[in-house]
This record gives sequence, C-alpha cells and structure tokens, in this order.
Amino acid sequence: MSKRNSQANKSAARERLRVERERQAKKDKARKQIVVGVSVVAVLAIAGGVSYGVMQLNKPSAWEAAADAKNVTAPKNTSGDDGTTVVIGEASAKKTLKIYEDSRCPICASFEQAIGPTIAKDVKAGKYKIQYVGATFIDGDSLSKGTVGNRGEGSKNALSALGAALNVSPEAFMDYKSAMYSAKFHPEETDDKFKDDSYLLEIADSVATLKGNKVFQEAVETGTYDEWALKMSKAFDENKDDVTGTPTLVMDGKKLTAEGSDNAPMTADQFNAAIAQALDK
Repeated sequence: MSKRNSQANKSAARERLRVERERQAKKDKARKQIVVGVSVVAVLAIAGGVSYGVMQLNKPSAWEAAADAKNVTAPKNTSGDDGTTVVIGEASAKKTLKIYEDSRCPICASFEQAIGPTIAKDVKAGKYKIQYVGATFIDGDSLSKGTVGNRGEGSKNALSALGAALNVSPEAFMDYKSAMYSAKFHPEETDDKFKDDSYLLEIADSVATLKGNKVFQEAVETGTYDEWALKMSKAFDENKDDVTGTPTLVMDGKKLTAEGSDNAPMTADQFNAAIAQALDK
C-alpha cells in the first residue's frame, strides 16, 4: 500500500469518528433536554400539588366560614339581634325562665328527661314563658374569642337543626328538643353522633310535625341555620347571667338551684320547689 493511500484511510477514519461523536453528542444533548424537561414538569406538578394541598389545609371549614358570615338567616318565631332571642309560651305569662343548654350535654339530657315534661306542662298552662339559649362549648367552641372548636360538630349541628324545627313552629321545636335529649336518641358526650344530618333526621322522624317535612329536611341538610346557630352560641358565651355551664336555669336574673346546692334541680320535686319560690318573688 502506498503512503498516500494509508494517509487517506486514516483521514477518512478520523472523519467518520468525528461525525459519530457529533451524532452521539447531539443525541446525548437531546436526551438531557428531555430529562430536564420532564424533571421541571415533575417539580412543577409537585409544587402545584403542595400548593393545592396547603390551600386546602388553610381553607376555612364550613363552620369557620359560617362563623365569619355577615348575613344570618334566622328561623321564624325568633326576635332580637340575628334572631337569637327564642321565647316560647303564652304572651300573658308574666315571668320568663331562661334555660341554658348544650345539645351534647349529658346532664342536660338527664335534666330534660326528668323535668322537661313538667316545664312543657307549665308553659302550656301559662305559668311562665321559657327563653332558650343554646351553647356549643362541648364542641370546643368559644365564639366570643372567635374560635370554632376541635372536639366535634354535634352541638353546632344539633342547634342548627333545632333552628329548622323552630322555623316550623314553637311546638315542633319543643318536641324535637325533647326527642333529642331522650334516652333513646341522646348519645354519650364523647360520641359526636349529632354531627350527622342523617341521625338528626332520624330523630325528627319521631316528631309528628317534622316527619316527612321536606322544608325542615332541606334546612337540616343544607345548613340553612348554621350561621344562626353560631350567633346563638355567641350569645351564650356573652350572656349577662354569669352562666358558664349547662344546664342552668335563670329567672329574674337569679339562678334556680336545688335546695342546698349550687346546681340546677335534677328532679321534678326539686324543680317545683325552686320554680314556686321564683314565681312568688
């Protein structure tokens, strides 16, 4: 082979190697761009997911939103600021018994089971009116401090449902409240069953004026009176009767208690003695 042919072959080989290297370099660059692009998309997707997750975590709950609501739909048969004054009884009755209760309160349930029928009979007879003040502190709420609690939703949800019953009639309200506190339906304090609309509607089926009542059912399921319930709870927090627990009874600014005790009467005899004394003053 001539020296010239050998040199030409070497040049051709180097050229082929150069072309192959350039081709491989372009291929590697393209692959790198794809990897970087996919990585950027993945990072953006993760960032978007994290951002969405943070937004969801920071998004106020339905009850927090209700607490911040400016407009309040109050039930019929109410008066006062935001409809938080609920007075039931004959207009001719001269005195009013305030009853402070929390729907999840087990002692309130015992009180209602023992004394509720007596109060209902007295109100119907015109002995006195009652003013109901609903609380939600068992849920962990402190509405006067702007806090919606973390121990449940049952007190709030039950109070909202009571608003739906009150919108039907005062009698429906009283009967529904009685059913809610009954031994059959009232749960343990630690069992937040009242948070479920289905359970509240099951209780309502035991009340003649509420069973099959579509307007009542829709109000419960859509939370028509959620904002009202929280305004009522705030009224409890800011009460002027120095009430901090439930059940508490107040007439003419003074608490009704069992004789020899600072607690509310828990038997019909204790209640009759306390109410007779309060009515005589």
